[in-house]
Amino acid sequence: MDIVYINDLKIDTIIGIYDWEREVRQTISLDLEMGTDIRQAAATDDIQFALNYKAVSKRLIEFIEGSEFLLVETMAEQVSDIVCQEFNIPWLRLRIGKPGAIRGARDVGVLIERGKVERGEQG
Repeated sequence: MDIVYINDLKIDTIIGIYDWEREVRQTISLDLEMGTDIRQAAATDDIQFALNYKAVSKRLIEFIEGSEFLLVETMAEQVSDIVCQEFNIPWLRLRIGKPGAIRGARDVGVLIERGKVERGEQG
């Protein structure tokens, strides 16, 4: 299995349980690792065989900016569902950070892993 990743994608959204959080947009930070097989894309040098990280990013920006969540856990589950289902990803690791949520910490959030690692013949 190969991994295509997106690091530190910043997206503004409504997130949080407190009244003030429901009234202002906050920036979340998203790291995403997606399991895939890059061999056909590499052999053909053709984007149609690659996992298009720009398309994934655009979809997640659109979804998260248009949503309102109380919990980062809910956001993480829904983001993982979108990536796995819409982009045919068998495995992912997703980190969503909420900067500034705790004084003294750079950020807080969740790290989830979904799906199964596919181990095939490499070489």
